[in-house]
Parts: sequence; C-alpha cells; structure tokens
Amino acid sequence: MTVGKRRRQPSFAQLRAFAAVAEHLHFRDAASAIGMSQPALSGAVSALEETLGVTLVERTTRRVLLSPAGERLAVRAKAVLEEVGALLEEADALRAPFTGVLRLGVIPTVAPYLLPTVLRLVRGRYPLLDLQVHEEQTASLLDGLAGGRLDLLLLAVPLGVPGVTEIPLFDEDFVLVTPLGHRLGGREGIPRAVLRELNLLLLDEGHCLRDQALDICREAGRADVPATTTAAGLGTLVQLVAGGLGVTLLPRTAVEVETARSNRLLTARFADPAPSRRIALAMRTGTVRATEHRELAASLRAAMRDLPVRIVGS
Repeated sequence: MTVGKRRRQPSFAQLRAFAAVAEHLHFRDAASAIGMSQPALSGAVSALEETLGVTLVERTTRRVLLSPAGERLAVRAKAVLEEVGALLEEADALRAPFTGVLRLGVIPTVAPYLLPTVLRLVRGRYPLLDLQVHEEQTASLLDGLAGGRLDLLLLAVPLGVPGVTEIPLFDEDFVLVTPLGHRLGGREGIPRAVLRELNLLLLDEGHCLRDQALDICREAGRADVPATTTAAGLGTLVQLVAGGLGVTLLPRTAVEVETARSNRLLTARFADPAPSRRIALAMRTGTVRATEHRELAASLRAAMRDLPVRIVGS
C-alpha cells in the first residue's frame, strides 16, 4: 500500500494575515490592524499562497487586489478564523466564568463617566477577569464585535443590528448646557420647543450622541441644525459653550464632570418627559458567554444606582 504525500496545512497566522489583507486591501493597514509588521504580514501571505498552490493577491504599485481565487478563499479563511475564535471563547467560558480576557468596547460619550464605576466593580467582584477597554465610535465597535476583536460593548441603543443582542442598563435624561447669562440657564421644566431657535453645538459626524441630538431637534419640530461649529469630544463642546458660541445637550452622567471645567456654564432641565438615551451592553447573539454577560449587566445595574439615571431591565 502506498501512502500519499501529506499535504502541508496553512497556519493560523497565515490565515489571519490573508484575512486582514482581504478586508483592508492594503498591506500597511492590514498589518496595523492585527499588530504585525508589514514584512511579516507579506511573508505570511506569500507562504499561504505557496502552501495552497494558488495566487491570492495581485500586488500593484498603487493598491492590492484579490485574485479570483483570493476572493473565494477569503470567505473560507474568515469562517475558519471565526470558528477558532469561537473555540477559544468557549474554552474560556468552560474554564470558569469571569476569568481570562474580556475585551470591552465603549463609546466616547460614555467612557469617561461610567468607566470608573465599571472598573471598581470588576476589580472588587471579578479580580480574575482581565478587562481590556477599547474606546471607539459605534460603527467601529460593531465591526469589532462582529469580527471577534471585541467581546462586549457598552453604548447607546437601540442598534437594530442583526446578530447583536442588547442588554439594557439604564435610561438617562439630556440636559441643556448654556453659557453664563443665557436666558434659559438655571431654569427647570423648559419645553423641547426651545430647541427650534437655539444655536445648538454638536459633536462631529460618527458620534451617536450627535445623531441623538438631531433626533431630539426633529421631535421638537426643527428640520435641521446648521453645523457651523463642531467638536470631537464633549470636553471641547462644553468649552465652546462656555465661550459663548452656543448651547449643547449633555447626558446627565456627563454633566458633573464636564461643567466642573468652567465657572461660565449653566444647566437647564427639560419638562417631563425629558429627552433621553438608553445605555446597554451589547453582545454577539448566541455567544457562549451570554450568561456571564447578563450577570455582569445585573451587577452593573446595582453599581449604577447612585448615578443620575433610571435603571432598566432585570
């Protein structure tokens, strides 16, 4: 009996490198995305081509293209990587809950105000959990969750994304922040209709808080908000208000931190029901760590009861 020559198997690193190139179509960006040097990534892709006996990537001076074979095998490579990720995730869950790595993604308009509570809880109750925090905008977080780069998200909902399960934590009202001397500063029970006439300052495109503020304005009967001045973060936005350039909306959890930066700010509260947002955890539907994530959500709700929010869910 003759035994055929054993075929070489592609390595995990080779598949990971190829999948990154297939996603980014750029060697430098792909290498950066997976924390690999560009020469190492290029070598891994070349080694994979040699192992499989097909050309996967067409390299030109201007850009990278996938060959027809590369287009087909990129789908397979992504599926293999996802299965390996699921295997590792399940092994972590079987070993013991709240141990190993938990990669948490958080939006910028939540991170500075809720992370102190989250970190105290994890250090005190789950000391064996290796919490790794990534602050990114919503679209990037959802990509990271879908691709397995992140395990759990803390962000504003609803998302309406297939394959993502939301675990509500709390609702919080928005507050109007004005410069010192503004006619609405310090008032209670103001109607939403005042938003129709105010010079409202917004965050840059890509922040979900910007979209929420625009939705609140539309509900108040305002068709559009001219983007004459924008900011990349709430800290800058509040300083623009303090300088007299306009007013803005802040979630209640951000008010104490951000308004303490200047003595030239006032706040005003809306009449009930005030405009609000909901904050939740989000996980991949069907994840083997679902029970662990739901237990963490319950612990977070209890830890957040002293914040100016309304706890939801159970």
